[in-house]
Amino acid sequence: MARIRADDVIESVRAALQHISFYHPADYIEALGRAYELEESPAAKDAIAQILANSRMSAEGHRPICQDTGIVVCFAKVGMGVGWEGGMTLQQMVDEGVRRAYLDPDNPLRASVMADPAFSRVNTRDNTPAVLHVELVDGEGLDLTLAAKGGGSENKAKFAMLNPSDSIPDWVERTVPTMGAGWCPPGMLGIGIGGTPEKALVLAKEALMAPIDMAQLKARGPQSRLEEMRIEIFDRVNALGIGAQGLGGLSTVLDVKILDYPTHAASKPVGMIPNCAATRHAHVHLDGSGPAYLPAPDLSRWPKVEWAPSPEARRVNLDALTKDEVASWQPGERLLLSGEMLTGRDAAHKRIADMLARGEPLPVSFRDRVIYYVGPVDPVRDEVVGPAGPTTATRMDKFTRMMLDQGLLAMVGKAERGPEAIEAIREAGAAYMIAVGGAAYLVSRAIREARVVAFADMGMEAIYAFRVQDMPVTVAVDARGVSVHASGPAAWRARAAAASGRR
Repeated sequence: MARIRADDVIESVRAALQHISFYHPADYIEALGRAYELEESPAAKDAIAQILANSRMSAEGHRPICQDTGIVVCFAKVGMGVGWEGGMTLQQMVDEGVRRAYLDPDNPLRASVMADPAFSRVNTRDNTPAVLHVELVDGEGLDLTLAAKGGGSENKAKFAMLNPSDSIPDWVERTVPTMGAGWCPPGMLGIGIGGTPEKALVLAKEALMAPIDMAQLKARGPQSRLEEMRIEIFDRVNALGIGAQGLGGLSTVLDVKILDYPTHAASKPVGMIPNCAATRHAHVHLDGSGPAYLPAPDLSRWPKVEWAPSPEARRVNLDALTKDEVASWQPGERLLLSGEMLTGRDAAHKRIADMLARGEPLPVSFRDRVIYYVGPVDPVRDEVVGPAGPTTATRMDKFTRMMLDQGLLAMVGKAERGPEAIEAIREAGAAYMIAVGGAAYLVSRAIREARVVAFADMGMEAIYAFRVQDMPVTVAVDARGVSVHASGPAAWRARAAAASGRR
């Protein structure tokens, strides 16, 4: 009987989570490199270049790919012949590994897990507990598949109870556009079919742990009905023209993974969960001989893609920004921001709303300012701030008019804005810009100073003042209310349809 020590499980989990925080899986990078070579949309190609450049920077600097270092999900396959040493449950072992990984002083990861989720939403400060799925299997080993799933992609999970006669590819094609761009494409889709509602979603999550092999699958041809469906869904989703960061383009997904399970005769439950541009997962096996460690990847497999600001990009001085200058920005125009901006996310916006409702003065003025929707990683060594990529802007839609009423000129986030926010932006003559999700370490290099100016008790949700130099952004909603997240995919969808008609 193999005996597995609690300390070995803890160390294996710690090491794996640190590893995936700064190393992309090589299969993802190779697939993204192919997508970069084939991409014809300039905006999408630039976004992919930023993601690839960020990936190499993170791998070399051992700093997080994305500021959202995720909630930890662990699929554990426990051999029925395993004995244990250490007096801890498997949940306790995994959680202690998570705690040590996220509090590592050399590469601290952002704690994003909230206890009491329906009410007080208090940060646990160490990213525990993990979400653990356990299966007993034959053998005397322990297999752990670990993922760190960011909120932007997790929030776009979809589920449906289809009729047995309904088409799954049709449902996926209808549903993916409703996910917007907050999941930071290009990524993967995990699809779970069958079982019961909760089983279908677990299958979808587990499907995302498999390596990317769509190019190989297409080259050899499908050998099962599920492989045929994978290819069909892959082609139909990419024909939607959503593209990198939702800007319009050829590559929205790099692969589609499907797992299924027998289900009730009256049912066809289907779950779908995306992986984002910060795809993070790893597999380790313990046999009782000690901790398991992942080898460092060969960075020569990373595409030789360098990113630099476009020479056509307009430089903007945030310290002298006016409404007239904002009104001159064009949809899709690339800007380089320099000067001081404020930050704020969900919790800060909610506290601002509560203070205004009580007639209390705000701790900082937003008049003639730009706000960046971000929750950064803590800095280490000579950093002024850790990786600091954008968060999904749609979560701030309901606060947008309130913030514009405080004199705000513009906002920076990721993904599309909803109709309510776009109308408020148009009426105020303001603008919304996007930074590239999945390029957090690259973006952080543009931040030269960072200090907390309000709500320090909120941790990463506090309001910071960032002084930036040539921070790259794209105008996503202009002062007239024109959204590139509507116009870009529409143009590339029409282009795909025209190409299909010619074939």
